[in-house]
Amino acid sequence: MIDGNSDVTKKKAEKKMTAKEREELLIENFVGLQHAMTNMSIKFGALSDNISKLLSVFEEAAKGFVSGGRVDDKDMLRKIDSLLEQNKTIAKGLVLMEGKLRGRSDASQDEGRMQMTGNVGMPYSRARPLPSI
Repeated sequence: MIDGNSDVTKKKAEKKMTAKEREELLIENFVGLQHAMTNMSIKFGALSDNISKLLSVFEEAAKGFVSGGRVDDKDMLRKIDSLLEQNKTIAKGLVLMEGKLRGRSDASQDEGRMQMTGNVGMPYSRARPLPSI
């Protein structure tokens, strides 16, 4: 019953809105709603313009495709083959450079290990390098 009494005291403590306050709140909400609707209509107008522009781009592309403005397939394949060959050449060069750099670092590590252990004539085992392409 204590809870029931506290609810009654809360209701009495709460201030009821007068008719004028309700009217002002409704007017404020209505103005806010009109502002939101205006912004939304502006955004929809911009969206409509952008869709129209996109549609015109697709129409132009379709006209170009129909009129035979395609790139020759043989020419495109030749260019792709050229790029593949260039890629292979670059990959081989990188593998050679890596091998030379690894050879230098392995030689310097070998000397350091031999000096630290004192075993100049003893070879050590190391991981095998990855196969080259």
